[in-house]
Amino acid sequence: MSTENIKFAYWVPNVSGGLVVSNIEQRTSWDIDYNRKLAQIAEKAGFEYALSQIRFTAGYGAEFQHESVSFSHALLAATTKLKVIAAILPGPWNPVLAAKQLATIDLLTEGRVAVNIVSGWFRGEFTAIGEHWLDHDERYRRSKEFIEALKGIWTQDNFTYRGDFYRFSNYTLKPKPLQQPHPEIFQGGSSRAARDNAASVSDWYFTNGNTVEGIKAQVDDIRAKAAANNHSVKVGVNAFVIARDTEEEARAVLKEIIDKANPEAVNAFGHEVKNAGAASPEKEGNWAKSTFEDLVQYNDGFKTNLIGTPQQIAERIVELKAVGVDLILSGFLHFQEEVAYFGEKVLPLVRELEAKKLAKAA
Repeated sequence: MSTENIKFAYWVPNVSGGLVVSNIEQRTSWDIDYNRKLAQIAEKAGFEYALSQIRFTAGYGAEFQHESVSFSHALLAATTKLKVIAAILPGPWNPVLAAKQLATIDLLTEGRVAVNIVSGWFRGEFTAIGEHWLDHDERYRRSKEFIEALKGIWTQDNFTYRGDFYRFSNYTLKPKPLQQPHPEIFQGGSSRAARDNAASVSDWYFTNGNTVEGIKAQVDDIRAKAAANNHSVKVGVNAFVIARDTEEEARAVLKEIIDKANPEAVNAFGHEVKNAGAASPEKEGNWAKSTFEDLVQYNDGFKTNLIGTPQQIAERIVELKAVGVDLILSGFLHFQEEVAYFGEKVLPLVRELEAKKLAKAA
């Protein structure tokens, strides 16, 4: 098990509708005032990262949305330690625009911005904005070139690159980012192409929620691939957290979320994402095996089972760390109050269990 403490991130609710496709009450808002306060609460609670979401078209309960990079900068301006991961979609963004945007934000925030490269799963969104839609593995091949271009622009002068999607000739960006060698690069997906991509170029790999056994298989696979490439990559896992004083309370909340799910929206979302999952050659992309209940939470967060008392959740987090997880990407029903509760009740128990395991190993 890693000697480093496991890290925590939260999904930024910069889109309306929260993180569940349900009509249950959610005391969460997508507006900037709510999000500034949430970022400050999360920072105080011990969260190291926040991940902004990227969407271009309304739907699935997320009718309104703020653009990710500019919104991330606003959250950075409201905090002093939190690192914000801005989601970027190759196609709408060119690497040079992303590199210049993020380098500037990095300098303005003393090295606190990161980027999540989203390869894209929703064909309708690309079609709506006039972007060319690529086959599954081609989208990841483009993302790989995008990441290689970002790294080159951020670390080299007179950068020259000849790819199938991006080309640069003696390009120099000044000023370069403050972070060395460059801002952290995150990337997600569960398909073979996604894992191979992360194992060759990404700093971090995000995966959808899963059981401890399912996560271990993914971690073992990606770490072996990365080692073969003389590369290292850290792993983050999505989880929807329902922490309550008793397990009965937590399970009742989960039941209410699912009972009040919006079937039409869940099935519409499920139709699109299952097509995306089945589009990978091995039919194992994100959501390929998700049930209706899984799809009520956008990224299979219920599967990770961080649902119960603070002690139960802390123990499960340490189990995930033991199989190689470096970061928990957390979603909540009522963000401000539940992030504060997590910081007060769960995170100290995680640190206590980590210290005990390290002492025992020593």
